Amino acid sequence: MKLNKIASVMAVMLLTSGVAIAKDQSLANFHADMDSCQSCHSKPIKVSDSETHENQQCRSCHGSYEELANEKLKFDPHASHLGDINCTSCHSGHSKPQLTCNNCHNFEIDMPFADTKEKKKWDAGWNQDKIQKAIDKGPVETLDVIVVGGGSAGFNAAISAKMHGAKVVLFEKAPYTGGNSMLAAGGINAVGTPQQKKKGIEDKVEWFAEDAMKGGRYKNDPKLVKILAEESADAVKWLESLGANMDDLKRSGGARVERTHRPSGGASVGPHIIDVLRKAAVDRNIDVRVNSRVEKIVLNDDKSVAGVVVHGRHSGYNMIAADSIVLATGGYGMNKEMISWYRPTFANMTSSNNVTATGDGIKLAKEIGASMTDIDWVQAHPTIGKDSRILISETVRGVGAIMVNTDGKRFINELTTRDRASDAILKQKDKYAWLVFDEQLVEKKKMVRGYEHLGMLSKANTIEELAKITDMNQLPQTVSAYNKYQKNGKDDAFGREDMPLNLTKAPFYAVKVAPGIHHTMGGVAIDTDSNVLNLQSWKIPGLFAAGEVTGGVHGFNRLGGNAIADTVVFGRRAGEHAAEHALKK
Repeated sequence: MKLNKIASVMAVMLLTSGVAIAKDQSLANFHADMDSCQSCHSKPIKVSDSETHENQQCRSCHGSYEELANEKLKFDPHASHLGDINCTSCHSGHSKPQLTCNNCHNFEIDMPFADTKEKKKWDAGWNQDKIQKAIDKGPVETLDVIVVGGGSAGFNAAISAKMHGAKVVLFEKAPYTGGNSMLAAGGINAVGTPQQKKKGIEDKVEWFAEDAMKGGRYKNDPKLVKILAEESADAVKWLESLGANMDDLKRSGGARVERTHRPSGGASVGPHIIDVLRKAAVDRNIDVRVNSRVEKIVLNDDKSVAGVVVHGRHSGYNMIAADSIVLATGGYGMNKEMISWYRPTFANMTSSNNVTATGDGIKLAKEIGASMTDIDWVQAHPTIGKDSRILISETVRGVGAIMVNTDGKRFINELTTRDRASDAILKQKDKYAWLVFDEQLVEKKKMVRGYEHLGMLSKANTIEELAKITDMNQLPQTVSAYNKYQKNGKDDAFGREDMPLNLTKAPFYAVKVAPGIHHTMGGVAIDTDSNVLNLQSWKIPGLFAAGEVTGGVHGFNRLGGNAIADTVVFGRRAGEHAAEHALKK
């Protein structure tokens, strides 16, 4: 029997007051004492890996996140940018709860039942004996296409495969989908869109490709870059057809014109796109299973794909058969061991990545003989909040912020590529910098309010006051000179071409930034069909990949706005070709 609304209110009152809750009592015992195990579970008890029934029970009693949101709280977990994720992402019935927000942040929030004993994590290791037993047992389920990873690339692949007639399941190891895509703050680069036409922006596919190649130091695969440029406008159109708003247009570093498309109103692009893709998957009845880690790709004797072994949080180890697999697991930016091995100079650097970016797809592919491309190239983003893991979007500079050193002096063109900007910051005496902007930018960039909310911004009513607060004694002279350059339309100091805003409207803001690991450019080698290649550069039949798990698209340095384009363009291609391969057999 479900808890009724009155019981639910009473439960919340008890939780918040601390009365009648034993020190080591678990959430499960608390609910069982009030009613029974069926407060949360079905009868007989059978928990799916996605914990679907349990999460439905949470909401039936306590309401949706929208209903639970509380504007009076300084930090409200129920209004997170992660969106409508499982309640069990934070609240655990039988073990210590964990605030998912603190995977990136350091919020001091008391979790109910925080004294519950912590149990060993279900995904703490990879058990090779159990993997082999699952293979020996044989498949428990047969599909056309398996998609591994629930970020933008994975969702786009799954939706594309389903629309081409395939039976698809998407597996995500985390308790919620989104991956690194959820954290994307900039936008999606595209050429030849109605948005560009409306603003009178001249752009060409050739320019897009040239900018990407130049940014990647000409180490990109030209064939992949050509596809990225040619299909970028259709990628925006595709997202809009699914319900996305891509009406705002900005310029990112390394681009010669405004081609970074993003939601109007200044919202972050990542949460918006993931929200749209999640709904699109539901609307198309695509089976998305979280808490499900793919731990092995199984091959037939002829080296074609036979399926995968999935380790589910509750279902254990099982082999799932499929004729096609799409790897969309992201990069390895949060795997310290891999960073230390492939890019030792970055070993102690902070990372803006989601905790899920541990290189699983690369390890799965290497194990079966897949070839790697540019695997040792890791991008440092120049503007991660100093002493944090919070990315300050490149579009903050694109919209009008200037970058200065600790003395308050500009030292580089703010719209240069990420690698050059990172190198320039690390050459400054304190190895960090400040981004400086005014209220005009805040009005255009809604996400900046989030930085203020997190306590990352220094704020003052005058530039002189801001200089004093931040100890940047030369900031007033720098701002005065920049405002003259902006008015005249020519940056005599560093040749910045696009200066959309001056710095004249109070209040004025500054945020400390320093380089941190942001994107791994290298990964699994693919061809133009997103088919994974083996060590002899032959196709591995039935294995496809898209997004940050792959190499070749970005060369040695990725331009801002090209990552989302990569996930949409090649995610769609991977899904389409995976479906074609599976259905022709």
